[in-house]
Amino acid sequence: MLAEVLSVTVLGGNGIAAGVLLCVAFSVVPAFAAMTAADYVEAHQLLGRRYDAIMPPIVIGSVLADVVLAVLTEPTAARVTFAAAAALLAGVALISQTRNVPINKRVKALDPAAVGPEWPDPRRLWRGWHLLRTALALAALVATASGVVLG
Repeated sequence: MLAEVLSVTVLGGNGIAAGVLLCVAFSVVPAFAAMTAADYVEAHQLLGRRYDAIMPPIVIGSVLADVVLAVLTEPTAARVTFAAAAALLAGVALISQTRNVPINKRVKALDPAAVGPEWPDPRRLWRGWHLLRTALALAALVATASGVVLG
């Protein structure tokens, strides 16, 4: 029974994480790229308020659920896919906390009116890290779903 509950939970959490990151990649990232620097800073400050609070528990909760499923589930193929999903999601968390979040904090601390032409624009760097974590989250979702099917 625990494995079934965890399977549903981790599919939901992993799906939410992958879906949110994919949505940002397809909608927010291109919008940010089209904005002036000052407009980008202001928009980033408005849009980023909720993501930093909700995404870490969803991702870490999904990592933990995948780890538990890797231990509890048979056959070995299911265990391997759950373990792979946990590792991929851990990569999402690592990139988020060490790459994207520090950029977010720097942008949130700025006064949009004070952003001048010499400002080191982080959008390209942030986009690259975001696309990598999005790919990892999507791969983790596929691995988790595979583990559920195989288990």
